[in-house]
Amino acid sequence: MKVLKVLFIHTRYQQPGGEDEVFAAEVDLLRSRGHEVAELAFHNRDLESLSIWKRAGVTLWNREADGCVREAVRAYRPHLVHVHNTFPAASPAVIRAAKEEEVPVVMTLHNYRLLCVNALFFREGRVCEACLGRLPWRGALYGCYRESRAASAVVAGMLALHRALGTWSLVDRFIALTEFARQKFIEAGFPPEKIVVKPNFVHPDPGPGEGRGGYALFVGRLSPEKGLGTLLRAWERLKGRVPLKIVGDGPLASEVQEAQKRIPGVEWLGRKTPEEVYALMGEAAFLVFPSEWYEGFPRVLAEAFAKGLPILTTSLGSQASIIADGRTGLHFRPGDLEDLAAKVEWLLAHPKELARMRKEARAEYEAKYTAEQNYAQLMAIYHEVLSKRRLG
Repeated sequence: MKVLKVLFIHTRYQQPGGEDEVFAAEVDLLRSRGHEVAELAFHNRDLESLSIWKRAGVTLWNREADGCVREAVRAYRPHLVHVHNTFPAASPAVIRAAKEEEVPVVMTLHNYRLLCVNALFFREGRVCEACLGRLPWRGALYGCYRESRAASAVVAGMLALHRALGTWSLVDRFIALTEFARQKFIEAGFPPEKIVVKPNFVHPDPGPGEGRGGYALFVGRLSPEKGLGTLLRAWERLKGRVPLKIVGDGPLASEVQEAQKRIPGVEWLGRKTPEEVYALMGEAAFLVFPSEWYEGFPRVLAEAFAKGLPILTTSLGSQASIIADGRTGLHFRPGDLEDLAAKVEWLLAHPKELARMRKEARAEYEAKYTAEQNYAQLMAIYHEVLSKRRLG
């Protein structure tokens, strides 16, 4: 296969997050197959020293980032540019800069930022689609970004500006992480032929576990949209029938810390290294993923599949399309603590079905989420974009 030269553009968060990990994994994947990859990374921490007005200006259109992209393209001469995250430090200006340098652009849609001010479709504890397919003035009015109307107005202004300028139409191909996400972007008016689905992947393969630990496991950010309240109330109802280990940190950490003192079986482990998480997954009976927003494609789901770990998740959004109800896990109604507790009790009462789900979860990983599968999908996307450019 022809060696490609790809320029990756990404904005890193102050704290490393899932998008940073996906970005790094894709770069490593291409390099391991002999392709040439250059990285152009912007850092959101660099905005902390700027005034509010300068920060707003950067979010709308970062002139410096625009210049950096043009300089990188002229120096490196890539076959294409792959954009991961532009918010806020890079700004969508990087897309127009690449296109004006006559390089095709592929963009991964990690969340719903192009459609929603807070990127989550989540407000006041529930799913909200008030801005879907519309100008996002409601997001500014409600203060959806960081609970600030001023900050939300800047994000809404960025979305409205680049919609008016046609910036998103300059992207040659969007990569959605799930079919559910793809349909949301189509519903918002994005052209279906420009959006393809390619999920996240796990490499290297951590290998399946045995699941002999007899506990349930939660891994993720401790925040309201992740369904922590529902999870803890369900375990209060279960009265210690099965231990629950919670891995992660976030704004609800104090609530989780307090919960482990009063709810039998709940144990908060804080942050853990990837190796430690894999070890916990290997011995867990099942993973609980009670998220109450649509999600993108959390790597933790693919990691659980790699370890052969069934997943108990909400019948909502992308997670419902990733986990097959009754095959690789079970669904419960979002926010319904009684339904969650009932599904936990069902799993405990059906060990043979749980063992079957372990095998199905591992088979799902081998079929869809290996590096080999992902590389083939990514190359197909790149070559389709390049072939259309030659034909054009």
